[in-house]
Amino acid sequence: MSHSDPWVLQICHGYDGPFLDCARQYSALFAGTPYKVCTVYLTGSPSAEVERGSASDEVIFLDHSTRDLRGLKLKSIVAIRRLVASRNFEFCIAHRFKPTYVALLATRLPVIAVNHAFGVYRRCNRRLFAGFFRQRLFLLGVSNAVRDDIRRSLQGWPEDRIQTLYNRIDVATVQAEQVSRETAREHLGLPPEAWIVGNAGRLHPDKDQATLLRGFALALPELPAGSLLAIMGKGRLETSLKALANELGVSDSVRFLGQVPQGRRYFKAFDLFALTSDHEPFGMVLLEAMAAAVAVICSDVGGAPEVLDNRGQQFPLGDAPALARLLVMAAGGGAINWDERLRANFSDTAARARIAPVLKGWGISILTEAGR
Repeated sequence: MSHSDPWVLQICHGYDGPFLDCARQYSALFAGTPYKVCTVYLTGSPSAEVERGSASDEVIFLDHSTRDLRGLKLKSIVAIRRLVASRNFEFCIAHRFKPTYVALLATRLPVIAVNHAFGVYRRCNRRLFAGFFRQRLFLLGVSNAVRDDIRRSLQGWPEDRIQTLYNRIDVATVQAEQVSRETAREHLGLPPEAWIVGNAGRLHPDKDQATLLRGFALALPELPAGSLLAIMGKGRLETSLKALANELGVSDSVRFLGQVPQGRRYFKAFDLFALTSDHEPFGMVLLEAMAAAVAVICSDVGGAPEVLDNRGQQFPLGDAPALARLLVMAAGGGAINWDERLRANFSDTAARARIAPVLKGWGISILTEAGR
């Protein structure tokens, strides 16, 4: 590996939550190409585990504070400028807005901004900023829903400069990590024979577990005897959600599992996975449930319905009776093999096939070693 090789600079705000895997996903795009990937985390202390998980040729931890990333972010800009001067970087991938801001001000590189949320460019100052750097700024949304939100915000931009690249998983790795149904239930303290609806996420209004509880309560009389709802996660609504379960008379049939480390390992414990979020940009947790061969339903907003296409079931946001009907319908079903859909749409291989023509249209060519 030489600094004269062509390099890709990847800038991430930090590696908390899903963003370590986001770094891995984008590093994996360049496997088998001449490009080397240098991933920079603006925040977060050095970590050997994170370095391994980033799947990059080089990982740099700037370890900047939250204060450093307020205002003009000069400390980060200076650090990135020095790094870019050290080798042959050809373009930059930046996750979220602050890294995009730093990349555009610190470098003269083409910048591919990956957008993981709605509303990023609804602010006037951000629209002006993006417009100023429009000639070398290219935008990706993690779903068509996010892409379309950006297009509405940046009216007048050519549509081909605002594209979609779905989040994805390493299907084989995720499935290898997932333990058996029996082991998962034992670990989570769930009965071996019950029919179980699962959910995973922060106990937060965005995730709308209140509708999940109401739908489950309506469905419970028609579900198999002993059916349970199991919710992984912690958050500020824990007390109120437990009170709601008690008010609905289903507290004995609901398990609040708390924060479960590496929760996706135990998704085979569930017979059905339900996502009730009110504006999920993508729904990464759905891919992990699908990898476990679990039936899946979700609310009909955001990017989550795109994950399921026509094989999953969606219900109107906040509509507990509609959710209850889907739960009852799903109770007679078994495991679902999602592998074909996962590999065709949400794998690293699928992402490489989709991004190559997009990058070519943006003047960026990624050749395989064979085609070099």
